[in-house]
Parts: sequence; C-alpha cells; structure tokens
Amino acid sequence: MSTIVNDLLRWKTVTQQKVKEQRCLPYTRLNTENTTPAEIQRPYYSHSKHGRLARLLSLFVTLCLLHASCVTAEHVRELEVSEGVPIGHQIGFIGEFSHGVDSGPPYLIVPVPGSGVDTDLAIDHTTGEIRTKVYLDRETRASYSLVAIPLSGENVRVVVRVLDENDNAPTFPQPVMNIEFPENTPRDVKRTLNPARDLDLGQYNTQRYNIVSGNVNNAFRLSSHRERDGVLYLDLQINGFLDRETTPGYSLVIEALDGGSPPLRGQMTVNITIQDVNDNQPIFNQSRYFVTVPENATVGTSVLQVYATDTDAGENGLVEYSINRRQSDKEQMFRIDSQTGLISVNKPLDFETKELHELVVMAKDHGEQPLETTAFVSIRVTDVNDNLPTINVIFLSDDATPKISESAKPGEIVARISVNDPDSKAEYSNVNVTLNGGDGHFGLNTRDNIIYLVIVSQPLDRESQSNYTLSVVATDNGTPPLHASKTIYLRVTDINDNAPEFEHEVYHANVMEVADPGTSVLQVTAYDLDEGNNSAVIYALADTPETHAEWFQIDPHTGLITTRAHIDCETEPVPQLTVIAKDNGHPPLSSTATVLVTIHDVNDNEPIFDQSFYNVSVAENEAVGRCILKQGQTLTTVANRTHDRCCPKRECGITDDSLCVLISAMYS
Repeated sequence: MSTIVNDLLRWKTVTQQKVKEQRCLPYTRLNTENTTPAEIQRPYYSHSKHGRLARLLSLFVTLCLLHASCVTAEHVRELEVSEGVPIGHQIGFIGEFSHGVDSGPPYLIVPVPGSGVDTDLAIDHTTGEIRTKVYLDRETRASYSLVAIPLSGENVRVVVRVLDENDNAPTFPQPVMNIEFPENTPRDVKRTLNPARDLDLGQYNTQRYNIVSGNVNNAFRLSSHRERDGVLYLDLQINGFLDRETTPGYSLVIEALDGGSPPLRGQMTVNITIQDVNDNQPIFNQSRYFVTVPENATVGTSVLQVYATDTDAGENGLVEYSINRRQSDKEQMFRIDSQTGLISVNKPLDFETKELHELVVMAKDHGEQPLETTAFVSIRVTDVNDNLPTINVIFLSDDATPKISESAKPGEIVARISVNDPDSKAEYSNVNVTLNGGDGHFGLNTRDNIIYLVIVSQPLDRESQSNYTLSVVATDNGTPPLHASKTIYLRVTDINDNAPEFEHEVYHANVMEVADPGTSVLQVTAYDLDEGNNSAVIYALADTPETHAEWFQIDPHTGLITTRAHIDCETEPVPQLTVIAKDNGHPPLSSTATVLVTIHDVNDNEPIFDQSFYNVSVAENEAVGRCILKQGQTLTTVANRTHDRCCPKRECGITDDSLCVLISAMYS
C-alpha cells in the first residue's frame, strides 16, 4: 500500500509541474468546447509511464472504497435525482459546495466497479458536471458511486442517489384466487390472501386495500398489517353470517392502492365458494295430505306421493321418507318409497273394516347429524265398484284367429264381442263399449248392449295396410267408472288382386345368328304386390309360330331367355317374342311383355340361281353388246338369297337390279 501511495504522490507532483510549464496536453487545453472528456483522460492511458500510474490510482481508489481507512483525505459529495427524468438531465457538479476545499476540476473519474456510472451517467471531466445518459430506474439501481480525483486538493467521493417516483402499481402475484368457507364459519374469522407487491418505496408502496365489487350484503371485510419486510399483508374477514342457500358463492374484486397522487392500483379477483353444512331440515310441500283410495285397489297401487325439499347441498340435501310405525299404520296397510315418497297399497283394503287411515310420514336428510320433519296423510277408503267389466272376443274367421280378407265388403262381420260386469244391477245395461283404432276401416254395432259386432266399414287393401290394432274399451257406470280394455291385432289376408307387372313393356335384345343353343339372350323380371302363392311368378313364352318363338326358351322361375335351337337371320331377322308372367293365385293373374330380338347376320349363304339351265336364241347379226337374256323376261336367274331380309343386296354382292347376258362377239 505504501508503494502505491508513494507512486501516486510522485504522479501528482509531476502532473502539477507539467501544468505550470504548460507542457501537459490534457490540462493546458481547458477549453471544453473543443475537448472531450475522453481526450482529457486519454493521456493517462496513452503514455506508458503515466498510464501505469493511472492504473495504480484506479486500484487505489477502489481499495479506499472497500476499506474504511485510507491514507488519502477524501471529501464526500452526495447528489439526488428523481428516477425517470429525461436523458441529459443535469444532476449537479462534483466540486459544488466543497466548503473551500481545493478540489476543483479537472478530474480523473474512477467509477466504483459495478455501480453503473459508465453506462447511466455522463460526467464532464473538465467541469465536474454530471448528467443522465439514460432513463434512471430506482427499482433497477438505487444509487451510483464514483471517486473524482482533482489535480490538487482532496479527492471527492460522489454518491448519486436515485429518488423514488410512483411509477409502479401494486401487483398481486395471481390475478385470481379461489378459497372456500363453510357456511357456519363464525364472524370475524380471517383467511390470509396473497398480498400485493409494489416496487416503489415509502408512501408509493401499497397503502390500503378495498373491495371494489361482488361483496353481496357486505358479507366480507378486509384487514391488513405491514410486516418488517415492508409488505402490506392482507386478510379477508367474515363480516356477518354466511348462508349457502341464499348466496352459494361470491366473486370479490379486491383493489390495492399505493400512496401516490393519484394512486396507482392493482386488482385481484377472489372467488369464494360457500361450503354447505346441514343447517336446514327437510320441508314438506304440504303439512297435511288428503287422498281417497278404492277398496279394491290392488297391492302396489299408488295412492299418493308426498314431497319434501331440503335446501342443503349434497348428502345434506338428500331426503329419505318413512312412515312412523310407532304412531301410525301399525298394521302396515301402506308402504312408502324411501327415495320418491310414493305411498302405495301394501295389503288388501276393506272399506267395511276400516274407512280412514292416518299416517305420520317422516322426511329425514342424510347429514352426519340428520334433521327430520313430519307430515300427516289422511287416506279414506271408498266403497266403489270394484269389479271390472269382462270382455270376450270371438273371431269369425275360418280358424277363429284375428284376421279378415281384403276382399271383405263393408258390413261384413269381423268378430263378436260380449261384455259382462258382475257389479251390474241391471243385467249388462251399465256397460258402454267403444272401439278405437282402425283408421275408420272398422266399426262397432250392437242391438242390445250385450253382444257387439266388429264390422268392416270401408274397403280394405292389404297392399296398403296389412295389419290393424284395434282397442275394445268397456266402461261401466260405477262411481268412479271402471274401464276394461282388450287389444285386437287384426291381420288382413291377401287375395290375388294384383297381376304381375314387368319392369318394361318392351325389351330389346341382340344375338348373333351363329349363337349356339342355350345362349343367353335376356332376363326379364316381373313383380307381384300380393303375398304367398299369389305373388309367386312363373314365366313362359307365348307359342306363336309366325314369330319363331320355337327358337327360344325361358326359365319359368328366373325369366332368363336363351336360344333353344339355331336361329336364322334370313328367315326372321327380328323375332318378336311375347313373354307371359303368371302368378299362382286362384284364379291366376298374368301380364305380358314384348321382347324384340335383333339377330345379327353372318355371311352364311351363297347366291343360288332359280334354274340350272337356260335356253335362248340369238340372230347371227345381233350387234355386239346387245342383251339377249334379261331378268323379268326369259332370265329369272337372280340370286334369290342375295335379296334376303337380313341385309341390303349390295352388301351381298348384287350391283344392279337387272341381270343381262350380252353378245361379246359377232357370229360368222
């Protein structure tokens, strides 16, 4: 350390001497208008001897900052500047207010390592003026430190403190927070919430919290306290009494404000779920129920359904029903469904034995400590018509089954119905019978209210509708009336009223003249809307020799037409077949279709003269080229087969309608 101090003292003495002699470039050019701070400092780093001393000086200043004791005297200069001031803002001067101490410029500036002086501050070495080079942010760097070494006098340790501005709003760590409270939570119970953090200091830090919205009926309030770490911690307190059945949840918007003017704010949403507790007993929709039931009600017959609700949630709100057997219905004449509250008959009832039954019904929830309530049910048994009418149906078909032919005419009887009611005082007279269904195709007739006839009202068509569902309902005149019903599933049987129908009236087919017997020509198809044998189709060819139907045959089941023998285009180029489709009904119905078969010719015939010998006379002086034998006169040797029906004659080799024998030379 002593060596470094001695070197610095020698550097300072040498420097002062050179300034006096005006041989030192950095301090003779004091005109700062043409001299930059870099030029002032550059000689200490450009001359090898002085550069070494400058480096030693920098090391020395650093050591002085790190240790409390330093052999060199030092004057402390503290400056303040607000964060966020514009770039180039003047902070102050190094030598200002030095109290007579000779520590004026120029200076050698030595920043404290890591203090950010080089990047954030601009220091004029010749004047000691300090300005901002960037926008300062206290939250990033709160102060800057440097040492200014003058040519003479005490060194100046400069500390620039960045003053806080309200440039940060309070911020919650999470925008949404979810918490739960049981609805029986006592008043003033606290729940710690995530506090807001504000990077600013003092009054600019978080100062208070408010509930902005969602606090229905002021159910909650906020409390806060500041810890030693400076954070204003937040608690949510219950301000009254919670009731899940009234308000099952809250969504509070909580606001944090700092002490700025105006204050900056941050918000957080707190979703509060109110957890249910079993604090509500079931409530019946009626305190007393009244109902009547006939004495002939069968076991299991529903009598009445009671209903109770519990506004609690989950298991606390599930209601279970029961009958208090100690106080009522000890005979267990009725039972109740524990889940639905449906009361039904448990044993046969008898009006003459007991007319009125009083039940005490209980509704109990499923809470850990269940709550219950009671209601009263009065069931009056009535002496009623307890015998249903009986219905007996006799079908008049050949096999006594429920069917009717589609050929049945209006008025034809389908079935006979007889009804009986044991409760009737006047024989059969108190029963009314009605017929439902059938779309108006069936009706009901009676003469004496004893025997009813089901008749056909409209024509039937099995192909349109093959089945009908009829319902016979018998109602007596008791109080209340009793109903009996019987369902009739009536089938409409088929008659052969539809002839087969071909897909086409005319079919076209092609076949080669040289086709072998058995060659497929065409398959025809016919459909019959009837059913059973009435719809079974048999195919046949009409026997018409003039159309050469004998050349072809048809499969009676598939309708496939094939060649039966060799066919001849010259005999008939386009045979016309008549196909018959006949069903198996009684009597059978049939229809026909025409099949035009085009036979394609092959060259299988040579020309043939109609005579093997012709006799003609000619004069010896006939001119050459004169016709001596002509068709239509003596020559009738036209090749007959070349004029067949399969092809034009020119295609078969004939080039003219007439044929002549000409003289080719003179006779001598």
